[in-house]
Amino acid sequence: MSLETDLLLDRRRLKRRLFAWRVVAVVAAVIAVLVAIGGNGLPVRGSHLARLSVTGIITENRKLTEAVAALAEDASVPALIVFINSPGGSVAGGESLHDAIALVAAKKPVVAVMGGTAASAGYMIAMPAARVFAREATLTGSIGVLLQTGEVSGLLGKIGVTAEAITSGPLKDQPSFVRPLSPEGRDVLHGLVMDMYDQFVGMVAAGRHMSVDKVRQLADGRAYTGRQALHLGLIDQIGGEPEARRWLEEQRHVSADLPVEDVGTGGFVERTFGATVGGFLGAIEKTLLLQGVRVDGAWSLWQPGGR
Repeated sequence: MSLETDLLLDRRRLKRRLFAWRVVAVVAAVIAVLVAIGGNGLPVRGSHLARLSVTGIITENRKLTEAVAALAEDASVPALIVFINSPGGSVAGGESLHDAIALVAAKKPVVAVMGGTAASAGYMIAMPAARVFAREATLTGSIGVLLQTGEVSGLLGKIGVTAEAITSGPLKDQPSFVRPLSPEGRDVLHGLVMDMYDQFVGMVAAGRHMSVDKVRQLADGRAYTGRQALHLGLIDQIGGEPEARRWLEEQRHVSADLPVEDVGTGGFVERTFGATVGGFLGAIEKTLLLQGVRVDGAWSLWQPGGR
């Protein structure tokens, strides 16, 4: 047997021993964690409230909507709190999140808690909630749809630049950045906006138990303060999460002593055992897999001033 072969075999034996000791160390660490949290076995997630925090611009997020929809069948979650601090986002993104929350609302209580801003698509996703809370100074509402485009043909003409478009139809390049909208193109785009607007109005009418005509009177795109929104029936109560939890306890018999867990899009281990222990076990899982397998190589959006 050659020297190189001997060295290669020794190297493999050393790696196997190293892997075995790492497994022992990881198991010891897991046992220590279980002892520290007072468990005598694998931790089991108990009953808890779920909190979905929606902040910033709302866009399509498949993993998040799937995680929210799964709460409808999660027996350990008796209720969902939706916290919103968002100026809105894409209409499709708001619709998908609205529909996922509606699935949960069909099975268990959902409350919405608005932060500083919950406008446009941010207001849309509060509609499935059984109770909507906002601060007096919250900016909400802004029920409407916005489609913006730019056009620089005048500037291009001044610098001697022209643009040509070969299209299969007269509306294929509408809107265009390099030529004005045609009357036909404007009509088509306005039709798209109004169809999405009608969908939004329908969501609000259903969620707030209002007539469509009443919602249309309020849905001219303007934002409202929380105090104004309460007077108009767009929200139910002034308050935050403490008030929401008190309402859940008094009206839906959901204990105010239950812990709250934020909805995330982690892997199976984290979803099963919770964020803290699950995150720790998930890191261990990745470490073992890496060492054991690869050790040898191989926009509905509120815009101030917008029109």
